[in-house]
Amino acid sequence: MTVADVRAFTRFYTRVIGLLDRYLDSPYSATEVRVLFELAHRDRCEVAALRGDLGLDAGYLSRILNRFEADGLAVREPSPTDGRRQLVRPTEHGRAVFAALDERSSNEVAALLAEVPESDRRRLVTAMTTIRRTLGDAPPPAYALRPPRPGDLGWIVQRHGARYSEECGFDTTFEALVAGVVADFGGGHDPEREAAWIAEVDGEPVGSVLCVREDDETAKLRLLLVEPSARGLGIGARLVDECVRFARRSGYRRMVLWTVEGLDQARRIYQRQGFALVAERPQRLFGRDVVGQDWECRFPAGR
Repeated sequence: MTVADVRAFTRFYTRVIGLLDRYLDSPYSATEVRVLFELAHRDRCEVAALRGDLGLDAGYLSRILNRFEADGLAVREPSPTDGRRQLVRPTEHGRAVFAALDERSSNEVAALLAEVPESDRRRLVTAMTTIRRTLGDAPPPAYALRPPRPGDLGWIVQRHGARYSEECGFDTTFEALVAGVVADFGGGHDPEREAAWIAEVDGEPVGSVLCVREDDETAKLRLLLVEPSARGLGIGARLVDECVRFARRSGYRRMVLWTVEGLDQARRIYQRQGFALVAERPQRLFGRDVVGQDWECRFPAGR
């Protein structure tokens, strides 16, 4: 993205939310409302601290506070511990003015989104969160696990094809294999003994795993994936844990999986869940020479 792209987006967004002149047609500018927001969420604060938090010029902030005092929105007073420092606090009128502006702002955003389809809302929120997080203004993302929705099975196929091509050099025969697994599951699985999970962050899928029946006593873990953008959050371990617990509850005596040598992060997750490597062999698969590995986890009786 170029500087021109960022500036073009900023101009567009400023126009959309109506900040070119007065904030929500109020007498106050966006900066003044931002100061009022900070005051309304604090009992009182030092003027110097407020200036530092907002990155405002001392003279500019002083003029804003002069106006707030004249309008009855805030009061300044000397610090009881250091007379050289000033404290500022909102008045009840100031809190009421901010509350009215805050409600109008929420209503404006609700009206803006009213005609936006739900799927596009999720994409919009994800994009906004990405901007904030990239520029250092958002906490680390939280994730959730859920059953697949319509469209998710296709996502599993597409992302496995793309990720394993990029990270392992696999050709399209791997994507075809994944498509077959997904087709078998989507075409008629037993919900009592088979299940799938999608991990999502900010409403977007970032991971997957399937538990499928191998035989009456054996479950198979398949299609574990976590997108690079979501790694380090514990999603892979949580997906495997969910899969193993489901297999145990469903009455299986063991769980197996097949993978290839070199996927070290996944290997560590499997080992922590009690999987052990039981066989490996060189193979020519997916356009590459690989070492295929069979892993197994046996469940204690009575669990």
